Amino acid sequence: MELWYSLISLLPFEWAQPGHMFFMKNALLAVLVIAPLFGLLSTMVVQSRMSFFSDALGHSAFTGIAIGSLCGLWAPMGAAVIFALAFALLFTLIRRKSALASDTVIGVFSSSAVALGIFIATLNGGSFTRFNSLLVGDILSVKPSEIALLAAILAVVLILWICACNTLLLSALHPALADSRGVRVLWQEAVLNCSIAVVVTLSMTWIGLLVINSLLVLPAAAARNLARNMRQYHLFSVLGAVVCALAGLMTSYYIGASAGAAITLYLAGAFTLSMILRRK
Repeated sequence: MELWYSLISLLPFEWAQPGHMFFMKNALLAVLVIAPLFGLLSTMVVQSRMSFFSDALGHSAFTGIAIGSLCGLWAPMGAAVIFALAFALLFTLIRRKSALASDTVIGVFSSSAVALGIFIATLNGGSFTRFNSLLVGDILSVKPSEIALLAAILAVVLILWICACNTLLLSALHPALADSRGVRVLWQEAVLNCSIAVVVTLSMTWIGLLVINSLLVLPAAAARNLARNMRQYHLFSVLGAVVCALAGLMTSYYIGASAGAAITLYLAGAFTLSMILRRK
């Protein structure tokens, strides 16, 4: 981290000066790791028409945290990750093995997960307010160890994209054709959904449960309006996520607003601009 702090000190901002405001420097590094992650995963979420899947995963992660807190675990986030992974695998299995539409399955899982989470959080007269911070998020609270974990996940996702981008795309566009060509569609979807589950769960405390779904929808939605091929589609999605995330972080710092909400508003503005450019 010392190298990162030294590089940041070259920026012309008061918070970038050496020796203080490390929370802002950590948040900037976290944004540079989180944004490409969401930009990449967003392309497959939009392509697979699973826009509300991340929202359902956030609800399941909240339930996992509630279970972890109820059991007295020292790190309830570990329970949240495990619960989200189980949620993603079960969702993948039911979606593939049943005739139900994706939005129906997502609705069933989402409502069940949030109901279970609220039930556990309020058990024996418990208060739900202790989980209010998860709804808004606080990226300024991110720690260097958590950034390192996100960087490792980004490396894994990049390897997954390099090795299986074409088969993932084929599975999303035409599962039957992919299956006829020997692609293990169920396993492809399981790996992708588990990746989304881990990223959403770990980022939930910094981005906020209420707006985290936008980071998995808006980057690719805007890129789809402008891209003429798949390379541009992925590139525009990642670049758009990074630019809007940086702009949102700076805006939240200088005006004292929620970083997650500011990032979402910038992404919404980018999507609106892309719609206008597409029509022209």
